Amino acid sequence: MMSNDVQMNDAGAEKRDDWVKITSSDGYSFLVKRNVAAISGTLKNMLSEDSSFREAIANTCPISERAAVVEKVCEYMSFKAYYDGPGSKEGVDVNEFTERIPPEVALELLLAADYLEGVLDSSIWGLLTVEHHLV
Repeated sequence: MMSNDVQMNDAGAEKRDDWVKITSSDGYSFLVKRNVAAISGTLKNMLSEDSSFREAIANTCPISERAAVVEKVCEYMSFKAYYDGPGSKEGVDVNEFTERIPPEVALELLLAADYLEGVLDSSIWGLLTVEHHLV
C-alpha cells in the first residue's frame, strides 16, 4: 500500500499543461497552454523538448506579426484545441469564429496561418477569403 504522502505525477503531463508565451512584433505577449500552441506545426517544432531551440528553452515563441493578428491566431488555436479535444461538445458553426475577424486583419491572418502550419483548416481559410473578398 502506498502512502498518501507521496503523489506520483506523469512528468510529461505536467509539461503538456504548462504555459508558453507567444510574442508579437510590436511587443505584446500572449500566454497559452502548450497543447494549444502545438496546434501549429511551427510552434510545436519550436517548443519541442528534443530541440535545443531558444524558444524551447525559454518557453517563448516570437511571431513576426502585429498583436491584433497574433491575438486572433491564439484565439483560433484555443478554439480548435477545445472543439477538437476529447469529450462531447455542442456543435459550433465555423462562422462564429470568422465573424469576429476584422477585415483589416484577415489577409495578415491568412499569411500568419500559412507560416504557422496547420493553424487554419480549409473551411476557415475558404470562409475568410470569400467573406473578406481576398480572392
